[in-house]
Amino acid sequence: MKNFLSLLLLCFFSALLAGLGFSLYCVTASSNGKSGDVIIDIPQGSSLSKISEILEQSGAIRGRLRLKVLAKLMKVERGLKYGEYQFTLPMTPLALLKKMASGDVVAYLITFPEGCTIFDVAQYIDNAGLCSGALVTNKATDSQFIQSLGIAGESLEGYLFPETYKFNRGSPPEAILKRMVDRFNKIFDQGIETQAAYTGFSKKQVITLASLVEKEAGRKDEKPLIAAVFLNRLKKGMRLECDPTVIYSFKRENRSFNERLNKNHLKKESPYNTYLNTGLPPGPICNPGIESIRAILNPARVSYLYFVSRNDGTHQFSESFEQHNRAVTTYQRKH
Repeated sequence: MKNFLSLLLLCFFSALLAGLGFSLYCVTASSNGKSGDVIIDIPQGSSLSKISEILEQSGAIRGRLRLKVLAKLMKVERGLKYGEYQFTLPMTPLALLKKMASGDVVAYLITFPEGCTIFDVAQYIDNAGLCSGALVTNKATDSQFIQSLGIAGESLEGYLFPETYKFNRGSPPEAILKRMVDRFNKIFDQGIETQAAYTGFSKKQVITLASLVEKEAGRKDEKPLIAAVFLNRLKKGMRLECDPTVIYSFKRENRSFNERLNKNHLKKESPYNTYLNTGLPPGPICNPGIESIRAILNPARVSYLYFVSRNDGTHQFSESFEQHNRAVTTYQRKH
């Protein structure tokens, strides 16, 4: 009986010491000599065993098994998020798991300027190292994916709202593009939707017109004037004769196209060539900002039908072809 009690006490104290040791492990930072900020990437789909291996090899923890036990006790073994983490070592296993369970990954800021195209968006994402630009372009022109987002068209051009976003490295292109479309939907709210309905244009047509304004306007105060020119020409059945639509048609074939337009360019057959076709191009030619959208919904009340660049970021507007020709002579043929 005495030996049994001794054995029982020994087991009790052993378990107590083991529990205290494990508790100490949970709240004590690793003493493997590593210190400072380290970036550790946890690939998508990594198991708890793989995560423990990566963390140990990176010097963030000591003892994979104990980390796995702690993750199970915390009930986060299936809730650890993948991505790129910045850990300030030494760090306790408890704090480390909490950070990963919350998905506190490194975020990258990317600014997409107004007027950027889907090709530009893909390049910005590729340059930031978030994911392949080619994958972004492919997904932005994937008919099933586009339809799943409720967009009518052959691409997401026009619906990737341009502003600054935070993304995580390794984010799939679907998640990035959906985030931008969701932002567009939030901006193009019920109020704007109602205004658009009064114009007689569909949402797609409004965005298409806004994209033309975005590409033509150098200054915010000229956007309602340029919008008025396009709307006035449409009412009269005139061709829009918008250079950026022609440039876009070439960009669709060759991403690196950067030539100055000449007469031969303007003669090339394309549904986006507004020098040859009347009406709107098939869809937006870029992703316009809110001011360009508002310009289409609230154009200036003018009778202008033409405009030409003054080569200083502004335009000269004209009501007649004769006035326009004089303006072209003044501002373009001397350059």
